[in-house]
Amino acid sequence: MGCLQSKTAHFLSPDEPSSQPDTIKPDPGNGDQAELEHCVPAFKEYGLNELMKATNGFSSGYIVSESGEKAPNVVYRGKLDNNLLVAVKRLSKQSWPDFQQFVAEAAGVGKVRHKRMVNLIGCCAEGDERLLVAEYMPNDTLSKHLFHWDKKPLPWEMRVRVAYNIALALDHCSAEDRKIYHDLNAYRILFDEDGDPCLSSFGLMKNSRDGKSYSTNLAYTPPEFLRTGRVIPESVIYSYGTVLLGLLSGKHIPPSHALDLIRGKSVLLLMDSSLEGQYSNDDATKLIELASKCLQSEAKDRPDTRFLLAAVAPLQKQKEVASHILMGITKSTVTPPTMLSPLGKACARMDLTAVHEILLKTGYKDEEGAENELSFQEWTQQVQDMLNTKKFGDIAFRDKDFKSAIEYYSKLVGMMAVPSATVFARRAFSYLMNLQAELALRDAMQAQVCIAEWPTAFYLQSLALSKLGMETDAQDMLNDGAAFEAKRQNSWRV
Repeated sequence: MGCLQSKTAHFLSPDEPSSQPDTIKPDPGNGDQAELEHCVPAFKEYGLNELMKATNGFSSGYIVSESGEKAPNVVYRGKLDNNLLVAVKRLSKQSWPDFQQFVAEAAGVGKVRHKRMVNLIGCCAEGDERLLVAEYMPNDTLSKHLFHWDKKPLPWEMRVRVAYNIALALDHCSAEDRKIYHDLNAYRILFDEDGDPCLSSFGLMKNSRDGKSYSTNLAYTPPEFLRTGRVIPESVIYSYGTVLLGLLSGKHIPPSHALDLIRGKSVLLLMDSSLEGQYSNDDATKLIELASKCLQSEAKDRPDTRFLLAAVAPLQKQKEVASHILMGITKSTVTPPTMLSPLGKACARMDLTAVHEILLKTGYKDEEGAENELSFQEWTQQVQDMLNTKKFGDIAFRDKDFKSAIEYYSKLVGMMAVPSATVFARRAFSYLMNLQAELALRDAMQAQVCIAEWPTAFYLQSLALSKLGMETDAQDMLNDGAAFEAKRQNSWRV
């Protein structure tokens, strides 16, 4: 699967070591786990202001919870100052009144790292806020792909892969003495940029390690919880069985009904009709039998995670095929730019103060045929009015009076026979400072029309797209700007 840093892609220049996130040092003898720990940022405590900035003040537009704001604990997409994409889960103080206990528990969960988990990389406990920070998964939940698909149902081989990967993650949790996983269900399984299924680390967080404190949104809770109000490690196996039922049937099905069908030798009636022709009856029967074992009412009769792995592993028949191909999704790959100018770096970290300073310093020197001033062919009163309008716009831009700058530059655009890329760029930034990202994007695109391969235009588009929450497109624009930057540098060297 390669380095998991691509899960949370960020753009950093190699000459800025201070902007690199801290990472856990790898153990050269530990294979994949060492690679994982080298790529995933080390667990840390974040400040509330930092996470508010990352989520645009916990904006509703940044919510990624499938239930939206109705979810008991809302999850937001966010981007940190180093351009790291993250998921931020906002919990209630009532569930974690003791902030020290919360931080200690989160730090413990943060140590449980695995390539098939959505790894926890931080937390925050300030005032009434209790926040968890994890890797960002761009390709939705199993629930979305299994029960609410748009284009095509999840194929059989991918469903088997989900079953195996989640068993792998649960087995790792068990080995790390995190044997109780709360609320294992299709919402807790997410797909990374490669389309690989991963188990959310959020399910390991609970303010009681012994299973006494447990809340669930599941329709099908483990029998022992209904009897005693407690969950135990074997409860996780029961919940895994309900996930298998969903994978097999493509719908929510009560375990009791499923067991009745199995006992009645009508096992294939459980199967999702959209999977017809994709599996052998023998493989389907084996997976149904495994679900049956997991759903036993007595905890002692259920298998352990090692058994799950041994049972599912032989059912994988296309291990060499990448998950994103099986799912029919476009793999989201991001290659960090090899070189970013100071403006590119400022846009990457969304440092608007630095962007403004650089635009001021650059002036109009990138305009073709002029150093620091627009050129005109003849001197007329109209030209004088244009120069005055430009002057007033530049003064307003310099003084950070961005509303006035927009007014003057808008007037200037209407007066000019030949559009100015710099004027569009400055007005784009002014729109950004007035929280009008869509208009900023439009002007940055106009600047690109004026000068087709102008890095500044691409960098400003990236900044506007980031403000609009369009992270993938923003990263593409940053890459394009860096590519034209490199092309320009190479042409100067020739």
